[in-house]
Amino acid sequence: MSAFAGKDSAAAAKAVVLLSGGLDSAVTLAYAAGKGYACHALTLDYGQRHRVEIQCAQKTAAVQKAAEHKIIRVDLGAIGGSALTADIPVPDARPQSGGTGGIPVTYVPARNTVFLSLALAWAEVLRAKAIFIGANSVDYSGYPDCRPEYLQAFAHLAALATQAGVVGDWKVEIQAPLVQCTKAEIITLGKKMGVDFSLTSSCYRPRTDGRPCGTCESCGWRRKGFAEAGEQDPALGPRM
Repeated sequence: MSAFAGKDSAAAAKAVVLLSGGLDSAVTLAYAAGKGYACHALTLDYGQRHRVEIQCAQKTAAVQKAAEHKIIRVDLGAIGGSALTADIPVPDARPQSGGTGGIPVTYVPARNTVFLSLALAWAEVLRAKAIFIGANSVDYSGYPDCRPEYLQAFAHLAALATQAGVVGDWKVEIQAPLVQCTKAEIITLGKKMGVDFSLTSSCYRPRTDGRPCGTCESCGWRRKGFAEAGEQDPALGPRM
């Protein structure tokens, strides 16, 4: 259980936390709770081939005692264009160079824009003070919608596109507390907060039993992060 779980009193400010089921979003949920927010977790079932992450999100939300957890279906598979949503092979891990190798086929077109838009809609209904996203621009795959400048642009959009922004009596902040962290730093922070990483999944092509493949790009980043943090990954295990 997160060391920061349970701080969701009626007086606490509300936050919408995008919860994918991976380790970054699990740490982000714990971080938001640690800041005193009543966390309303939002998971998107978008037609991803690694659907095991949805189950992981459910478990993480329950263990961290989220105030509420919604799973919304949005079929990005109908658009395709990504190895995560279409019949395109998921590649093995590339040499990891800090996201300088170009945009990979695992990029899902406009995914974070869709996710943040739905989070913004729910935040308006809840009058939430913040939206948290576990985007990371250091140890990542080169996705354009994980960059700080993108998140700043979406925050500007949120101020213009909402009733709250027009009326001016309330506003919602876009918070990405891990955006400048390495994967090792994220794992270290999560360990300090008591995040149960065994409940998370990062694999893009999990086996039929839900276990990670251990060789895809996302598994590679995860393995590298745990190794640099000096920790054993309870989900991925030792090098295969």
